[in-house]
Amino acid sequence: MVRQNQTVFAQLYAVTDFIAIQAVFAISYWLKFQSGWIPFEPSLSFKRYMLWAIVYGIVAVATGFLVGFYTSKRRKNYAFEFYKVIQVNVIGLFVLLSILFVYKEVDVSRSFLLLFIINNILALSFYRYLLKATQRGIRRKGYNKQFVLILGAGTLGKRFYNSVIHHQELGFEVLGFLDDHKTEHDAEDGNYKPILGTIDDLEDLLKVHMIDEVIIALPLDAHNKFGQIINVCERDGVKTLIIPDFFDFLPSKPFFDNFAGIPLINVRDIPLDEVRNRLLKRAFDIVFSLAVLIVISPLLLLIAVAVKLDSKGPIIYKQERVGLNRRNFHMFKFRSMRTDFNHVSETGWTVKDDPRLTGLGKLLRKTSLDELPQFFNVLRGDMSVVGPRPERPFYVEQFREDIPKYMVKHHIRPGITGWAQMNGLRGDTSIEERIKHDIFYIENWTFLFDLKIILKTFVNGFVNKNAY
Repeated sequence: MVRQNQTVFAQLYAVTDFIAIQAVFAISYWLKFQSGWIPFEPSLSFKRYMLWAIVYGIVAVATGFLVGFYTSKRRKNYAFEFYKVIQVNVIGLFVLLSILFVYKEVDVSRSFLLLFIINNILALSFYRYLLKATQRGIRRKGYNKQFVLILGAGTLGKRFYNSVIHHQELGFEVLGFLDDHKTEHDAEDGNYKPILGTIDDLEDLLKVHMIDEVIIALPLDAHNKFGQIINVCERDGVKTLIIPDFFDFLPSKPFFDNFAGIPLINVRDIPLDEVRNRLLKRAFDIVFSLAVLIVISPLLLLIAVAVKLDSKGPIIYKQERVGLNRRNFHMFKFRSMRTDFNHVSETGWTVKDDPRLTGLGKLLRKTSLDELPQFFNVLRGDMSVVGPRPERPFYVEQFREDIPKYMVKHHIRPGITGWAQMNGLRGDTSIEERIKHDIFYIENWTFLFDLKIILKTFVNGFVNKNAY
């Protein structure tokens, strides 16, 4: 029943989105041409504009189907929905502009289209947020459920069951377990749904109960049963999902590749391995860094003069760091230490009341102003605006042996700011926690995630209580 409803819901979403687009188009027309708030006379009639509204609505809905906007999003959070709203509208706008160009429709106001797109993104985002919040409320009350059967009552199956219980807003309900070696849970295990039988009872259970998904949580030594299980499920039209017994070694979003017809599990799928994502991030880095350097150029000059007057030595300090693909580069910083101590700094942590720091250097470090020259590193291609913070070669060699997955951070360019830093992991803090946050960022990168980190950097300020 739920499987059949997914198609109906997708069609319903498409129809309501189309209606919403027409409404927003009409409201935007009123704001632009009839409200009197913007003194502008339309060169085309309202009917003519609404014709293009219909065209845009069709284009937007078709784009939505192509980019997966109308697929089941039961397991997706609202950030995914918001991203898709922006993606659909940006693509739809470019398609509409192309159509207008082909039909030589030069009288359609471009400023009106910009107003409409902004209003449409805001309206659809708000509407989808309300819809998702309503769905979660309905599911918490027991409606719109998707019923799940877990094969395997061991550690793997129970771990999945606990995840379902902790995320009841997603609307999944476990009917029970099937297991060949247990008839009931151990008393100390806690409160779990019952074991309904063995794996051989699966076919009979599918006929008696309305089950939407079967989760295979069996150990690797039971892989010979997988084929039979999948055949039984597919014969009854039930989805089958497999939790690999080695899933602890996989990323949060495993990616399946293919080589000559052989499926491969990519243990470390990185969104920035895709050319389009790399180009987008690099283009943003260049534009953003140039803009920042132009704006802060008076501040850079002021700090440079202050560093020169404060103590003897160069204004800019170049320190070797390990960057993309484990290649070394020289990272730029305003010098904050006395020159007669620089020979120690390559292998020595900066500590509180460090005698190597100059009077101005303490202020620069505390406010992170010493990091500003790194925007030149971004322009050179050594760094990105957002990414894991780079470390010195001496410590990289040390950490790679002591901290699991430490070297994963070098799969992308290091950054001036990063997800770990925005969670308070700067200066004298846990390296293990930093790496966990860095890997989360690497595996879950999106352009919007970068913007979120940059915005959070400005909102939280640049003062670092852990920096010495």
